[in-house]
Amino acid sequence: MSVTTYINNFLNNYQHYKEYWNYEDGCVLMGCQQLYEATGEKKYLDFILTYLDPLVEEDGIISNYEFGKHNIDGFNAGKVLFLAYRETKNEKYRKAIDFLIGSLSEQPRTKDGNFFHKAIYPNQVWLDGLYMAQPFYMEYETTFNKKENYNDMLNQFRNVRKYMYNPEKKLYYHGYDEAKIQPWADKETGLSKNFWLRSMGWYLMALIDVIGNMSEEIYEQYREYCDLFREAIDGILMYRDSKTGLFFQVIDRGDVEGNYAETSGSAMVAYAVMKASRLGVINPEKYAEIGTSIFDCLVSEKLVEKENGFELKDICWVAGLGPGEKRDGSVEYYLSEKIVSDDSKGVGPFMMAYAQKLLLLKSI
Repeated sequence: MSVTTYINNFLNNYQHYKEYWNYEDGCVLMGCQQLYEATGEKKYLDFILTYLDPLVEEDGIISNYEFGKHNIDGFNAGKVLFLAYRETKNEKYRKAIDFLIGSLSEQPRTKDGNFFHKAIYPNQVWLDGLYMAQPFYMEYETTFNKKENYNDMLNQFRNVRKYMYNPEKKLYYHGYDEAKIQPWADKETGLSKNFWLRSMGWYLMALIDVIGNMSEEIYEQYREYCDLFREAIDGILMYRDSKTGLFFQVIDRGDVEGNYAETSGSAMVAYAVMKASRLGVINPEKYAEIGTSIFDCLVSEKLVEKENGFELKDICWVAGLGPGEKRDGSVEYYLSEKIVSDDSKGVGPFMMAYAQKLLLLKSI
């Protein structure tokens, strides 16, 4: 069974992940966007437009958007609105971009200027949130707002590097509590305890997508993002599992019983490496083969045949920090979360990685 056949079967049977506007659907939509860009096949664009059309009203209001929740996850699915507007010239998609930017402008922030992850997680920055909002924010600024808020975005990445990076491990912690009061947070640093693979994957994808969406004319900032990306990618590649060619759920703890090669985060690393190689952010002669190899390992290790067809297995269903005493950020916690197959948080990045492989092969 080919990767394309698996993806097409997944899309043909896809149902909205949640009733409200959500980031999980956004992962699949971004997979479709990139496959459309890689192949030119209209079915991927049609999937996006079929999804968006009934939800986006003529005035740009997204009918199932969660108003007042101040949830950073709510911007991920909005990334495909730029493509929808370019392809259809339908003004409601342009208005929907403005609608989401208006919501982003109301997102609460830490004292240092970073977006809260959610209103229910005050003063907290999670790596996940950088992917959800920053590439959307950057594409808006580059396309429609004359780059006026470029400094705001870079400041948020600088803060994450300042507070959340471990120079000894060369990895980023999952979360940071500026108030240093959460049960999961270190009382001195505000940091969570461990390095969760998918959070690092979100971070790497955030960086490379921001780089891809920004103007290279703003050279000093472009170079700084590239430096951040190179540092982070070299760090995580140190932990690649020699047996599976993938990465562990708790990145640096392959020695712990029950730790496993996790699919969604490994797909994100593959995606980031291949896209960065194609864009020349990292040396393609050194890294392109690494990226394609990680993806090929995903196919051989995780795309498996079952009685009713193929499935993409070993996807961490969900992981987070808090609220309260829940989800304490320990190794045991991350390994206790449910492992599922064919979840949008894994299949979406798998689709994106496959699209990047196709684009990379075209560019060679």
